[in-house]
Amino acid sequence: MKNRIRIYGAIFLAMIFWAFSFVWFKVANEKFLPITIVFFRLVIAVIILTSYLFIKKKFVKIRKEDRKLFIMLALFEPFLYFLGESFGLTYVSATVGSVLISTIPVVATIGAWIFLKERLKLINYAGIVLSFIGVLIFIIDRNGSLSYNTKGLALLMLAVFSASGYNLTLSRLVGNYGPVFIVNVQNILGVILFLPVFLIFEAGHLGETALSLKDFIPIIELAVFASCGAFILYAFSVRNLGISRANVFTNFIPIFTAIFSFLILGDKLTAQNMMGMTVVIAGLIMSQMNGRPKKTGDTHILTGKTA
Repeated sequence: MKNRIRIYGAIFLAMIFWAFSFVWFKVANEKFLPITIVFFRLVIAVIILTSYLFIKKKFVKIRKEDRKLFIMLALFEPFLYFLGESFGLTYVSATVGSVLISTIPVVATIGAWIFLKERLKLINYAGIVLSFIGVLIFIIDRNGSLSYNTKGLALLMLAVFSASGYNLTLSRLVGNYGPVFIVNVQNILGVILFLPVFLIFEAGHLGETALSLKDFIPIIELAVFASCGAFILYAFSVRNLGISRANVFTNFIPIFTAIFSFLILGDKLTAQNMMGMTVVIAGLIMSQMNGRPKKTGDTHILTGKTA
């Protein structure tokens, strides 16, 4: 009984951390530009995960033939993913961002069907269609116009498709490397990719801004809890619950985000928004119902939001 409480407590805590990540970003964005937030978040995450791997003695040598795959992995996520998510969240609310990001498993399922020839059941197809209907209900008003900033929605969809490309690339690496090791390598490469962007476009602004240690707290929270803690807790839960059962819990992220955004940021949801969110979550659950054959144990631990 105690073990079950620990397992379910771990996965709910991971979902809460990931839900809070949208709120923490919005708070950090009041003082910092998007790339600055991402860059320092990745730097802190690398320090923590490298220390974790060192203590656990889980460092392995990357095979020569896998180096290009790791570079491609980092280009998809964190680089393109965070470009889309971070700039997208500057145009729309945390709740809108979380609803769109929550469709990653659906787009990943479509990608696996097209590129990896994974078979789907009828209920999975129905779930995919239902999820996209839910997104349309959420973002389109009664007059048929977009309720939210078009640029923000497009940037968030860039993040969604980048994460899907990440998943397809990931499928060629998971058999040889542990999930924490993979995330740490992609974050190290992400720091390298974001460094020139940060130095060219935002470092000057950072130097001109009056900041206190308190202003860095949301970035530290993003790194410690969302990029590291949530992932380690989720990986622990997957090993104990199995991939299919653990994946269902990710559908709570937009719900938690909506609650936290309402309480902390003052975001409001209309009845139409709540209906759209409900349809999206129902579709997500249907799209994950025993339709895709599971491969190696760690493959889907990394599906979706990993940083």
